[in-house]
Amino acid sequence: MKASPKITGFTAKDVVIIAVFVAATIAVQLALSLVPGVELVTVLFAAFSFSYGVKRGTLAATAFSLLRQIVFGFYPTVLVLYLIYFNLFALLFGLLGKRLKLPALLPLIVVIACVCTVCFSLIDCVLTPLWYGYSEKATAAYFKAALPFTIPQVICTAVSVGVLFFPLYKLFKLKKLS
Repeated sequence: MKASPKITGFTAKDVVIIAVFVAATIAVQLALSLVPGVELVTVLFAAFSFSYGVKRGTLAATAFSLLRQIVFGFYPTVLVLYLIYFNLFALLFGLLGKRLKLPALLPLIVVIACVCTVCFSLIDCVLTPLWYGYSEKATAAYFKAALPFTIPQVICTAVSVGVLFFPLYKLFKLKKLS
């Protein structure tokens, strides 16, 4: 079989798999957007980046962050939050994929994903007040208002990563890019 032509270090197969992953991730986020505290983007990105590495994971994170603005509307703070968070998340899980062996270390992966979910909220609690120039009192109120959303998201992350990470990892490994 002839190798796919490379475009800036990525094969056509890379581009297609990343594009399908990003489209599927946006579709899943849209489908679950009406269910508070439930999200599967974390487990999808964790398994994808763990399986495909830093380069493909961060490209997918950037594409996802930009393209989801079309579906959910353009909000500068959300765009910046997603670009920072999901690229760091993909970097972390891409590096973990090189160093950790599954399934023995799945509990560690669950804990790391939960910590990252808390970090997502914390980044938002810093970024949004800075962006909009909130007062100290408004910043504290924003942080307190985030807690009821953060707790269910961490629980959802623990369950979704605990249950879905390994099957998604195996699925992505079946379609491993060369």
